Amino acid sequence: MKSFLTAALSATALVTSAGLALAEGPLTVTSYGGAYAKSQETAFYKPFTAATGVEILQDEWDGSTARLKGMVETGQITWDVVDVEPGHALQGCDEGWLEEIDYDKIGGREGYVPGAAMDCAVATIVFGTIFAYDVDKFPQGGPQTMVDFFDTAKFPGPRAMRKAPKTTLEMALIGDGVPAAEVYEVLSTPEGVDRAFAKLDTIKGDVKVWWSAGAQPPQLLADGEVAMSTAWNGRIYDAIHNSGKNFKIVWDGQGMDFNLWAKPVGGKNSELADRFIASTLQPAPMVVQAGELPHGPTLLSAIAEVPAEILAELPTAPQNMENAFVVDAEFWANHDEELTERFNKWLAQ
Repeated sequence: MKSFLTAALSATALVTSAGLALAEGPLTVTSYGGAYAKSQETAFYKPFTAATGVEILQDEWDGSTARLKGMVETGQITWDVVDVEPGHALQGCDEGWLEEIDYDKIGGREGYVPGAAMDCAVATIVFGTIFAYDVDKFPQGGPQTMVDFFDTAKFPGPRAMRKAPKTTLEMALIGDGVPAAEVYEVLSTPEGVDRAFAKLDTIKGDVKVWWSAGAQPPQLLADGEVAMSTAWNGRIYDAIHNSGKNFKIVWDGQGMDFNLWAKPVGGKNSELADRFIASTLQPAPMVVQAGELPHGPTLLSAIAEVPAEILAELPTAPQNMENAFVVDAEFWANHDEELTERFNKWLAQ
């Protein structure tokens, strides 16, 4: 890890040395806390401060837009860079409280995983919605594909799925044989939506738990309540590597999603914020973060530099993206309300 940190410091120094010899700031970067923020501190904040002398102040938010919008509307902006989700990025662009990214200032818009470079935010990590199973429940061999997840005859046992239409409907279509690359083309039609719900009908009786919190799937598996569950990849990784659980992730049909940097409109340290963001969008610091948490880098050049044994467990490993879909933030911005209403009615039937 020390060599990774050295490389990150070097990369940051290259990005920031031109025109930033003296410390400025401080710069306030807002994220989500916990192990994720700790990985950002190791990979991004400390190297940037070491290279520039600029102090990074950390703040935390829960993803609620009211506080961020309120800052912009009142002109009382205390955040310089904010870690956002794709939905925030779309809404902030549409409503005018997030700045458009000037990609000329941060190294260009090419070379990213599809979907990572948005108009008002740029992603540093990819996390995956996958499914995982308890290996001990399948001594003859466990499921290998999303089709297998929906095959309760071949792979019997109770399931758990996320209590939300997002990723659940996409996975239902993939489980029905739709290639991941075509899932939104199908889901964008009334017939496609009907097809997704029809596929969910086939498994509804076997879904013992509809989960809403990320901590639930590994606990349900550990307690033996279910044999397999959809989940966020980091939660299962943690259960395997830090709690010794005999679980296995199935990457086929995974839904890839992002965390992204954005800037509130009117921030007083806009240029310095650009320099910070540019310093994180380099292979070396992304490799460092990948060694801290099982999140995939968004730069293709960074993916190529992650050690093979680490890369194999990340959403952006080439083999793990073979039949994956990028969660379409625009699709869900347009259809989340209606599909959530239908999904909840379906659950209640």
